[in-house]
Amino acid sequence: MTRKLKSLLGAAALTTCLTSVALAGDWYPYPVEVWDPPFNMESERTTLDYQPMPAASKPWEICVSFPHMKDAYWLGVDYGVAQEAERLGVKMQLVEAGGYTELNNQISQIEDCVAAGANAVIIGAISFDGLNNIVKEISAKGIPVIDVINGMSSPDLSAKSLVSFGEMGGKAGAFLAEKHPAGSDKVKVAWFPGPAGAGWVEAGNTGFAGAIDGSAVDLVETKYGDTGKEAQAKLVEDTLEAHPDLNYVVGTAVTAEAAIPILRARGLTDQVKVVSYYYTPGVDQGIRRKQILAAPTDSPVIQGRIAVDQAVRILEGKPYQKHVGPALRVVTQDNLADFDPSSTLAPNGFKPVFRVD
Repeated sequence: MTRKLKSLLGAAALTTCLTSVALAGDWYPYPVEVWDPPFNMESERTTLDYQPMPAASKPWEICVSFPHMKDAYWLGVDYGVAQEAERLGVKMQLVEAGGYTELNNQISQIEDCVAAGANAVIIGAISFDGLNNIVKEISAKGIPVIDVINGMSSPDLSAKSLVSFGEMGGKAGAFLAEKHPAGSDKVKVAWFPGPAGAGWVEAGNTGFAGAIDGSAVDLVETKYGDTGKEAQAKLVEDTLEAHPDLNYVVGTAVTAEAAIPILRARGLTDQVKVVSYYYTPGVDQGIRRKQILAAPTDSPVIQGRIAVDQAVRILEGKPYQKHVGPALRVVTQDNLADFDPSSTLAPNGFKPVFRVD
């Protein structure tokens, strides 16, 4: 019988059967890149087709910690970890801290998870450096810690399932630089990389700035902020007031989604174009409706799946890749028909899953 996923929505609890969504047993083999030596984004990479374990030998308890569940990007990662926990036959407890300002809450939640008996911990980190002490404490107890999506600087990690957000930002920047090469007319761009201090944001910022260097892209504003839609909408509105001749809004998926109605209301849809540097259902819809030009995808569903598989492999003493991430691709209005969204987006109607038993 299919086990049930207990999904908590706010204070209410409900039970969702995985039969309501596809039991994705055919997501693999999946093309990935492997960093060697691991934990250094500058290391040499090789490519391979990732093949997960068929099943776990026992129902290990996996703790998963996310920064928040405010946007559909993390819903996709949640879908990945929940599905893979179900497929492998392990238990999963997901906690979310509530936002990128809530580092202490994330640390406290992880401590509670470990105290409750977690065999392994998967962390989507709020801060690049801020969780290093808790990672060291957990690993000292013999509990594997997997770094998923965002990146941490801790040398005590067991594995990483993530891509280079520097390259994600770089791909968004390269898309613009190719459209507006050196010698062409200057275009004014505002850049919204996300919350200051998060490892993925700093990497994305560096990659974007490097990719547009030497092109006709004029970066007139960089604004950091939480990835809540209200926060990003205010940043966009403030920027449009300061730069009425702006040509591009480029930034997080939440920024891109928030910008569309603002530009429409101001009559700026034809003047100001939108690019995201990662992919969500809202970005997918925006590209389909020709409201967003392009966005790279890092296959977050797959990153979540691989993190769970890494955790189980480590617990069972099986061979595993220490540092692996899906190959990146840029989705545009021109190549959208060739894009398979199952690697990136949770299915329509999927609700957040906080517990797999």
